[in-house]
Amino acid sequence: MFLIYFDNQATTQLAPEVWEVMAPLYQAQFGNPSASDTRRGRAASKLVNISRIQLASAVGTEPRNLIFTSGATEANNLAIKGAMALQVKKNRPRVLTFSTEHKCVTASVQACEEFGAKAEILPVQRDGLINISELEKVMDHRVGMISAMAVHNEIGVIQNLSRIGEIAERNGALFHCDMAQALGKIPVNLESLPIALASFSAHKAYGPMGIGALYVRRRPKAHLQPLLHGGGQERGLRSGSLPLPLIAGFGKAAELAADYLEDDLTRIWKLRDRVLEVVSRLPSVHLNGHEEQRVPGNLNLRFEGMTQAQLRDGFRQFEFSRGSSCSAEDLEPSFVLSAMGLSHQQAASSIRLSIGRYTTELDVEMLCAAMENLCL
Repeated sequence: MFLIYFDNQATTQLAPEVWEVMAPLYQAQFGNPSASDTRRGRAASKLVNISRIQLASAVGTEPRNLIFTSGATEANNLAIKGAMALQVKKNRPRVLTFSTEHKCVTASVQACEEFGAKAEILPVQRDGLINISELEKVMDHRVGMISAMAVHNEIGVIQNLSRIGEIAERNGALFHCDMAQALGKIPVNLESLPIALASFSAHKAYGPMGIGALYVRRRPKAHLQPLLHGGGQERGLRSGSLPLPLIAGFGKAAELAADYLEDDLTRIWKLRDRVLEVVSRLPSVHLNGHEEQRVPGNLNLRFEGMTQAQLRDGFRQFEFSRGSSCSAEDLEPSFVLSAMGLSHQQAASSIRLSIGRYTTELDVEMLCAAMENLCL
């Protein structure tokens, strides 16, 4: 059976334009960017620089502020552990994050306790947003870092990055932002935000899996202790041979994300509103997360009284998630929804549907028909 794809927050289809850039680099134009003595190596290094410029332009910073990693998980680990290892030595051992953050963030924060940090995981409001006034109350001069994601991977809410960053700066702490779901979904301009460190992932924005990046602010400088040691690539912060095809694909995907942002959002808003029009007629269906402060592509819907088996059967023509793709093997309901205050039954009756660049009007109409057949 052909399945209609509504899982774009788990991963996105590789853009055809991205594959066109990547394909030759696996064979005819291969090269190691670190092999500066060879023609192929110099050509590869030039392509890496071009890709860094493309990504920097898309996220509003200078190319030298970006280092390539294997993905957002590695970038988050490097940002949190690398920075907190030094913050602890400055008598700033407290590291704050939130109960709905991605598991790689909460796990990294907790791992910092191995070298003397104090991990603190704070609650969020029922709409999934951070309570800014409560965050201000727990701040003091011993906080070394606040880590919060920009766009939530499961419920799609957009946090108030300016306020969170201002609180961090005012107290002398670093603000790390997981922006894996932000590229191509909201405008990003790092130079205009009080963010010290930010993580990105290519495959959430129509690029390849296996490549990400970390933004490291230079002024004032965000200092990091590297996790990987070796040849000293990426300013010594992330040693290892650079994967040329993946980096070139990431650069092109980032360029497209910036170029297509307005058109993508306009079209996705229209498709999302069509689904919500149907939801408004179904009294048993509710939207999880803040209704307005969210990206258009995310629809985390709660079908009151229904089981996961009923939902899977009712939406058997579609591919979607119960929650984060990194938690898909868990049998328990979404920890994110539970952290927001939903009951076990409410969390279990929720699914995540995510609309993307290649979702069609016909896809959405078929989804709407399935919802009405299931609920009416």
